[in-house]
Amino acid sequence: MWTNFFKLRLFCCLLAVLMVVVLVINVTQVEYLDHETVSATFIDSSGQFVSSQVTRISRNPYCGYDQQTLSNQERMEEDSLLAALHGQVPDVGPVPFVKSTDPSSSYFVILNSAAFFKVGSQLEVLVHVQDFQRKPKKYGGDYLQARIHSPKLQAGAVGRVVDYQNGFYKVFFTLLWPGKVKVSVSLVHPSEGIRVLQHLQEDKPDRVYFKSLFRSGRISETTECNVCLPGNLPLCNFTDLYTGEPWFCFKPKKLPCSSRITHFKGGYLKGLLTAAESAFFQSGVNIKMPINSSGPDWVTVIPRRIKETNNLELSQSSGTFPSGYYYKDQWRPRKFKMRQFNDPDNITECLQRKVVHLFGDSTIRQWFEYLTTFVPDLVEFNLGSPKNVGPFLAVDQKHNILLKYRCHGPPIRFTTVFSSELRYVANELNGIVGGKNTVVAIAVWSHFSTFPLEVYIRRLRNIRRAVVRLLDRSPKTVVVIRTANAQELGPEVSLFNSDWYNFQLDTILRRMFSGVGVYLVDAWEMTLAHYLPHKLHPDQVIVKNQLDMFLSFVCPLET
Repeated sequence: MWTNFFKLRLFCCLLAVLMVVVLVINVTQVEYLDHETVSATFIDSSGQFVSSQVTRISRNPYCGYDQQTLSNQERMEEDSLLAALHGQVPDVGPVPFVKSTDPSSSYFVILNSAAFFKVGSQLEVLVHVQDFQRKPKKYGGDYLQARIHSPKLQAGAVGRVVDYQNGFYKVFFTLLWPGKVKVSVSLVHPSEGIRVLQHLQEDKPDRVYFKSLFRSGRISETTECNVCLPGNLPLCNFTDLYTGEPWFCFKPKKLPCSSRITHFKGGYLKGLLTAAESAFFQSGVNIKMPINSSGPDWVTVIPRRIKETNNLELSQSSGTFPSGYYYKDQWRPRKFKMRQFNDPDNITECLQRKVVHLFGDSTIRQWFEYLTTFVPDLVEFNLGSPKNVGPFLAVDQKHNILLKYRCHGPPIRFTTVFSSELRYVANELNGIVGGKNTVVAIAVWSHFSTFPLEVYIRRLRNIRRAVVRLLDRSPKTVVVIRTANAQELGPEVSLFNSDWYNFQLDTILRRMFSGVGVYLVDAWEMTLAHYLPHKLHPDQVIVKNQLDMFLSFVCPLET
C-alpha cells in the first residue's frame, strides 16, 4: 500500500514539473513572438486595409530614435513602413562599375501588344536590365520611372513598376485616352547607386549641416546645429516642449543659449563618395537616362462605346492606380471631377470669407506666390520677412480673404529664418480653431531627404495627431496634403535630394495620412506624368493644376 502511495506521489510530482516546464516554454515563446514579430494592419497606397506579419526590424540608432517611446500601434505602423521600404534594395556586396546597370544596354518590350487597345485597357511592359558588358543582371533594386504620353494631345500618365528581383521589371499602365500613346521608361539610379544612397541615409545624415547665430549687444557667435550633434561639447537644447521634436546647437563660448536669433543652412558636406561609388552617379550615363524599346514603343488606343465608358467610370471610383492623368495639359483626377479655375474671379468666389493657412517648405510657398500673382485683389502685406522664407500674409479686404504662409520647423535648409519664427506645424495646427471657413494645406518633405526615415515618420506622426484633433473639434475644416515631387538630378544633388529619397518620403506620407480625413494633391504623379522637365519647383502649368485640385477640394462641384 505504501509502495503504491509513493508511486502516486512521484507521478504527481513529475506531472507538476512537466506542467511547469511546458508553461515556461510557452511563456518564453510568447515573449519571443512579442519581441520579434508583430501582426500589422495598415492601409496600402490604394486605400485598402492589409494585414500581415511584419518582423520587427532594427531601427537606426541615430539621435536615439531607436529608443523612442511608442505605443504598440505606433510601433506596428513604423515597423510596417520601414520593412516595406528597407526590403527594396538587395545586398549583393561590392559591384564594379562595368557590372552595374547600363540604361543604354537595357531595353523594354510591350508584352500584350495588339492592333488596337480600348480606353481603360491595361498595358504591360517588360523591362530587362543589363550591365555595361551587355550581360543580363540577375538581381533587382534599380529605381525606374515610367509613363505613357501623347505629345500632340499634351496627355500623360504614370505607370506602376514591379521589381521581380532578377533583372526583370514589369510596368503596368492604364490607357486613359484615345490616340497614339507612347511608352517611356527611365533609369533614375542603378541598384548599385541605390545602395550608396541607402548607406548615406543611414550613416551620414549630417551631410547637410545647419547653423545658428547667437548675439547679445556687440558680441555674436555662430555654432553648428542639427537633430543631434556628435561629441561631448556643451549643447543648447532647443527640443520642442510640446511635440518633443529634438533640435540642438553647440553652446556658444561666451553667450547664453537664450541669445539665439537666427537659423540658417550651413552647407553640404563634400567628398562623401569613393571614386568607385562616384561612378554610379554620372550625368548622361546612369542618372535619369532613358531605356529604349527593343520593338515598337507605342500603341493605338480607340474610344470605348458610351455604355463601356460609363462602366469604366464606375470602376475608377475604387481608387485604382494611377490617381489621374493629363489631357490637353489639364490634370484629370480619376476619383472626382476637378474644376478649372482659369479666371481670378473664380478663385475669389471660392475663397470668399475664408482663412487659408499654408504650412511647409518652398513647394507650397509656390501656391502662395501663384495666388498673389494671379488674383489681383489678394494683396501681400509686407511683414518685413526675409525673401523666400516668410512668414507671408496676403489680404483681400473686399472679399474677406486671408492667406497665410509659414515654413515648417527645423530641419529646414532656408537661408535665414528668425529663431522666433521657427515653429512646428503641429503646434500651429493646435492653435487653429477651424470651421467651414478654414482651409489648411501642408507640404513637409524635401528637407527630410537626408535623414533616416524614423525622423520623418516622427514628424508626420506629430502633424497627424494635430490634424486629427483639428478635425475632431471642427469637422468642417478642409485639410489638404501636398505630396512630394520629382526633380532634376545631377551627381551632387542625387546625394541629398534624390527622387529615390523623396519616393520613400512620399510613400510614408500617403500611408500615414490614409483614412485620416484629409485631401491629397498628388504632386508626385503630376510631375512624373507631365512632359516638362522635372524640377524641385515645378513650372507654372503644373502649379496651376495643383491649385485647381486644391481649390476643387475647397469648393467642389455641386452634385
